[in-house]
Amino acid sequence: MKKLHTLIIKSYLGPFILTFFITLFIFVMQFLWKYIDELVGKGLEWYLVAELLFYASANLVPMALPLAILLASIMTFGSFGEHYELVAMKSSGMGLLRIMYPLLLVTIFTSFCAFLFTNFVWPKANLEFASLLYDIRHKKPAFDITEGVYYDGLDGYVIRIENKDEDGKGLNDILIYDHTKKEGNIHVIRAEKGRMEMSKDERYLEFTLENGASYEEVLESTKPHMKSAFDKEVLRFDLSGFQMERSDKDIFKDNYQMLNLVQLENAVDTYRLAIVKRDIEYGKLIHRKTLPEDLDSAQASQLSSPDSIKTLAYNAIFKEHKVALIETAISQLRSNKTYVTSRANVRISNVKTINRHLIEWHRKFTLSFACVILFFIGAPLGAIIRKGGLGMPVVISVLFFLVYHITSITSEKMVKQGELAPYKGMWIASIILLPIGLFLTYKASTDSSLFDIETYTKSIRNFFLRLFSAKSNPTKDK
Repeated sequence: MKKLHTLIIKSYLGPFILTFFITLFIFVMQFLWKYIDELVGKGLEWYLVAELLFYASANLVPMALPLAILLASIMTFGSFGEHYELVAMKSSGMGLLRIMYPLLLVTIFTSFCAFLFTNFVWPKANLEFASLLYDIRHKKPAFDITEGVYYDGLDGYVIRIENKDEDGKGLNDILIYDHTKKEGNIHVIRAEKGRMEMSKDERYLEFTLENGASYEEVLESTKPHMKSAFDKEVLRFDLSGFQMERSDKDIFKDNYQMLNLVQLENAVDTYRLAIVKRDIEYGKLIHRKTLPEDLDSAQASQLSSPDSIKTLAYNAIFKEHKVALIETAISQLRSNKTYVTSRANVRISNVKTINRHLIEWHRKFTLSFACVILFFIGAPLGAIIRKGGLGMPVVISVLFFLVYHITSITSEKMVKQGELAPYKGMWIASIILLPIGLFLTYKASTDSSLFDIETYTKSIRNFFLRLFSAKSNPTKDK
């Protein structure tokens, strides 16, 4: 490898790694703000939150990687142009494509790694993320009794504490409703003070009550009310329901986001075969339900011509039970209509499921292709604007990425709604950006002043000068 190639690659890798982690961090923070309400107040250990963010970051790599390539390529070639290094390379006889060649190889290698990531790593990360997020969502909030508020987080109990001591463990004016028998407020415990502590294994919450009484209604007794006083009593509450239980990951593994290419193809084939099988069964059922039950095979074969159908209908109408036959026919038509509507809804649902699988199938390729296209947009743009750093390159790269991302999201939504074919919806953003990349590459190769404001202002100024000169000398043309 030439020293110049090494210099170009080193100049690119630094901004690429920096921008990749910056954009990934921004997307992770966006995710955190989205789900912050479901994480706060549940007493989650720090490693569970870190694990969730790790899997979320893996899920966000397909968004951060194209933006990082676009931004890094603009910064690299913009810095080359700003410090006249690009001019020196061109003066030695190297064209822009020759200068871009080593970074193009790096981008192709990155695209290949992105394909491997989306095919093997991303499905597993999605599985772990979905499973962990499901468990966190269904975890009970952390045990927290507020002064003067009825707390019903413990199964079968409602507790109210008037106030707490400064250490948070001493309690005053305690009121406990026992609903474990599920018969209403038939058992109430009241104490002047007490203490709340966790057991050594943290599986139980122990209430040590002092100077209190227990009130209980006995429904099946001659004495409907029973009261017992106590100087000291200990109540233990099971806290196992507050521990987060990990669910079985197998319930998520068949989701289309958790499948690789081979699994997606097998799933699509399975759904398509199921549709064909149901269509055949549907045709047989409609044929069987349409024909009268008292027809033999010979009569049924005669129904192939319209004249035979008219003759059969004419004879049936003038039978003794023509009213019953008409009512039966109407009922049969309504039944067929309901069945057809239900079958159509099932078919639409299956087609949408197939489209979602095909979306994920195409996504594994569109990400890699988008990395190459955005490189062909970023590198020429950097050579044209000749500005490095995080100023102008950030603005331009964000604009192009927004065009790509909004187009991708819109077309993907149209595919899910059945308005576009999956291959069209998933590739339309790349098809739109490909001509832009080729155009910018051509302009940069020919040293076009595409973004030179002075060029446009000079042309406009010359136009107005010619216009005013023509008005001031109307006889000049004559």
